[in-house]
Amino acid sequence: MQLVNAPRDTLLKSLTTVAGVVERRHTMPILANVLLQRRGPSLSFIATDNEIQITAEADCPQGEDHATTVAARKFLDILRALPDGVDVSLEHRDSKLSITAGRSRFALQTLPAADFPTVATPEHWSVTLSLPQRTLRNLLGMVHFSMAVQDIRYYLNGMLLVFQPGEVSAVTTDGHRLSLFSVSAEVAPEAPTEIIVPRKTVLELMRLLEDSDEPVDIQVAANQVRFRFGQIEFLSKLVEGKFPDFRRVIPTGYTRHIDVDRDAWLRSLQRIAILTTDKFKGVRLQLESGQLKLSSHNTEQEEASEEIEIDYAGEPLDLGFNVTYLIDVLGNLKDETVRCYLGDANSSSLLTLPESDQFKYVVMPMRI
Repeated sequence: MQLVNAPRDTLLKSLTTVAGVVERRHTMPILANVLLQRRGPSLSFIATDNEIQITAEADCPQGEDHATTVAARKFLDILRALPDGVDVSLEHRDSKLSITAGRSRFALQTLPAADFPTVATPEHWSVTLSLPQRTLRNLLGMVHFSMAVQDIRYYLNGMLLVFQPGEVSAVTTDGHRLSLFSVSAEVAPEAPTEIIVPRKTVLELMRLLEDSDEPVDIQVAANQVRFRFGQIEFLSKLVEGKFPDFRRVIPTGYTRHIDVDRDAWLRSLQRIAILTTDKFKGVRLQLESGQLKLSSHNTEQEEASEEIEIDYAGEPLDLGFNVTYLIDVLGNLKDETVRCYLGDANSSSLLTLPESDQFKYVVMPMRI
């Protein structure tokens, strides 16, 4: 049964799209496979880890309707190793997938398509909207770095998406810092809706989304979210749990603030961080009239300090922070200037952008 005869690059693009979801360690052998499903003029590549499912369509007019599964990594390695521009023929016979390209021939074991565990979709979606790929990619990219990694509070290992009339917000926190970014959107949910999207889903979406104005159709159900863009369909289960009330975490009423050149501050912190250690990432910020002094030290009695000129005429202030948390946010932003609202040595600080209220970053202090 001939599945397809198509250019190698066409097949490689679709397989690369879905291969990221395939787990190297899996409990079911078939989860290491990709489902090849031929229907009409296109060939679908489907991969899942039982939590996420990605489908990518490849335009392949030659072939017969059929379905089978084959080892995703081996298939991907073979296609990558083939010469550019070569045509590839896929034929399924006697539980083997034959791959032919020029003088190269491969035969891979297959497993039945009927055994492949595809994710069921709900009948009703409570939220539907469309965003440009560029906008969604920016929304995720502005806050993704604050997600927790393997935290016992599993609901922190992901991103909160908040849908309310006219706006979509993304929130992440690991308990020590919090990022919030909002974008305008034509969305009218049945009621204000909050969902927690798994960390893996966020990272895969950021990999796949392009810097274009092509639309992404987003649909939300009780326990699932679906993204459709280009020739890709992305289904993901949601994280169950109650995300912290981020609105209570964001400080208000601070009267003291400074505007700092983002690039200068970032480079100074990167130099100061050289003398911090893995166990102690503390950096000291001393705010004085006209300047911001940065300093760090380690257990070997080594020290580093730098000064940045700023427009400030308030009372002196001495603060301590985890240098990584500051480098992460400054390295992720693109604006020239960052505004920092400050309380006291025991209060969290708020970083925003002077010309926009879309972005907020809250970081807790630490003792130095």
